[in-house]
Amino acid sequence: MARAPQSIAPAGRTDWQPSPLQRQRLAYRRGRTIRSAVTAALSTLVLLAVVIGAVTSSPGWPRVQETFFNWDKAKESFPAVAAGLWLNIRVMLVCAVAVVILGLALAILRTLRGPVFFPLRMFAAAYTDLFRGLPLILVLLLLGFGVPALSLAGVSFQPVVVYGGAALVLTYSAYVAEVFRAGIESVHPSQRAAARSLGLSNAQALRYVVLPQAVRRVLPPLLNDFVSLQKDSGLISILGVVDAIRAAQISTATDFNYTPYIVAGFLFVCLTIPLTRLTDWVARRQGWYGVGGGAV
Repeated sequence: MARAPQSIAPAGRTDWQPSPLQRQRLAYRRGRTIRSAVTAALSTLVLLAVVIGAVTSSPGWPRVQETFFNWDKAKESFPAVAAGLWLNIRVMLVCAVAVVILGLALAILRTLRGPVFFPLRMFAAAYTDLFRGLPLILVLLLLGFGVPALSLAGVSFQPVVVYGGAALVLTYSAYVAEVFRAGIESVHPSQRAAARSLGLSNAQALRYVVLPQAVRRVLPPLLNDFVSLQKDSGLISILGVVDAIRAAQISTATDFNYTPYIVAGFLFVCLTIPLTRLTDWVARRQGWYGVGGGAV
């Protein structure tokens, strides 16, 4: 007896439904997820309540609150500190572009092959060793106070923020150069050989094959360096630049209330936390944290 032909569902449609056992599994997993989220939220609230209660009930809390968490002083100092923070942001953005360009150039110099390029490799290695060994605050003092003292034509009359930015670029380019170099050397030599076999020159192989892979691999640590650059941009205040930290210091000097420092710190945290979360997100997408998870 001939069987009736089965009807074929239109493309894109399916009548599949999960089995009762699969639905039970999904419901169990949803319940576990909800229960875990509720437990985490409750434990966090309990811990915060205990910490806040212990701090606010301590004998010295009124003095701490008046000295570090004075609301009126915070409102008074906020406009000046925020205006100074805008200078920090501009310094960080300009220095970040310069650091990427100089750091990438140094990394390429350190990875050049052949004896003819030995002086360039030696210069790049000496540069990275020198500026990774010098404290950033020392470089700031040398450039910010030492260079103007030379009274060189066209150099000594530059704004002091220029010297501060130059110190940041010199120091951070040494770290970023090593990050880029690690990425370049992590690309398997067969990639370069395959590019050369297709007729690409060494420069073209580096530009179109090696560097795209290298930059993608080192993007999370590179973003971490920029997070540090954002924080260290506040060190230019030692040169007299009125940034967020310097504005907080000026406001504090009037009555020795340190709330403006808390305001400046809060604003810096508001900048660095989104950058940190962006770094974690990029790292997860690229598998830096593995299958098990990653940073919280």
